Amino acid sequence: MNSSLIPFNRPYIVGKELYYISKAVLQGNISGDGAFTDKCHKWMEERFDIKRALLTHSCTAALEMGALLADVGPGDEVIMPSFTFVSTANAFVLRGATVKFVDIRPDTLNINEQLIEAAITSKTKAIVPVHYAGVGCEMDYIMDLAADKDLLVIEDAAQAVNATYNGKFLGSIGHMGCYSFHETKNFISGEGGALAVNDERFVERAEIIREKGTDRSKFFRGEVDKYTWVDLGSSYLPSEIIAAFLYAQLEESSKITKKRTEIFSRYSFALAPLANECKLRLPHTPECCNHNGHMFYVITRTAEERDSLIEHLRNKSINAVFHYLPLHSSPMGRKISTSEEHLPYTDDISARLLRLPCYYELSERDQDTVIDSILDFYKNK
Repeated sequence: MNSSLIPFNRPYIVGKELYYISKAVLQGNISGDGAFTDKCHKWMEERFDIKRALLTHSCTAALEMGALLADVGPGDEVIMPSFTFVSTANAFVLRGATVKFVDIRPDTLNINEQLIEAAITSKTKAIVPVHYAGVGCEMDYIMDLAADKDLLVIEDAAQAVNATYNGKFLGSIGHMGCYSFHETKNFISGEGGALAVNDERFVERAEIIREKGTDRSKFFRGEVDKYTWVDLGSSYLPSEIIAAFLYAQLEESSKITKKRTEIFSRYSFALAPLANECKLRLPHTPECCNHNGHMFYVITRTAEERDSLIEHLRNKSINAVFHYLPLHSSPMGRKISTSEEHLPYTDDISARLLRLPCYYELSERDQDTVIDSILDFYKNK
């Protein structure tokens, strides 16, 4: 038995976080929208080719801003996968909308784009594709469908920062995109997120909504003599301390992505024999996508086998975990969704998926321990 625990995740500190935080404190503006917030905004706008980036205190906040910008309200419907985190749905349910869940593709575990059109009604307001594990949804198809039906697309790119689809960064393709910098993600600030505004129509209002519904930012730029309450909004901006921490991470984004994709590739190579023997399934990345190494998962043959593998790894001091419980079958999901159809792939895959330890500082020795333990589990199966 391995004497030390191999965790599922370990937050990576690049080294400049405390230095940048101290600089932010010395500059005297730690409440938000200071120099480091501006640096983060410009970095994302230039790197990801987005019209306006706005830091938020979480991806949940970015999704809520997206719902406000889309003018979603009672009577409206929003289409999304059930295989996602609760924030994806909560943002729109809070506005009074009804969620319509669509099944996922069995290969990428993303929303099945071929099923979206059948879910569209006269009440549909938006489509929310979720880029699972940093692998892009079929965005060309989704954007063409949205244009044809006059719908908005709000990308949930929480797991997909610095990943691409057909050469475009995820989060930059839809009318809006939502990023996460939670400590479980590739680039972190403890809690944190960002809204990518890709449609010029929403840029000015996004800034207002983020500032509690006021035109305060215009006032500080000297564009108005005083600021006042002009729209709905809330306090969505993070402190300058959070921004300073995040900027240190963004500066090292290429290095972090390279290391995580190397860990991903090492898992793929070592576990390929089990996949070839159909003992388990490995992640699939379409040729049009470049993932960011956010997550490595395996899909077992049965739910019982998944649970047995979790226990086997736990006995080896390895923390491997399952992921989402489908929203459509949750108590709240059954309450708010109009979806009556069965979502077979969502139900099936969620019961068989297991996420392996995957973080920047995962050593080759510890990764070998994980790999050898999985090979040992299947040796006599």
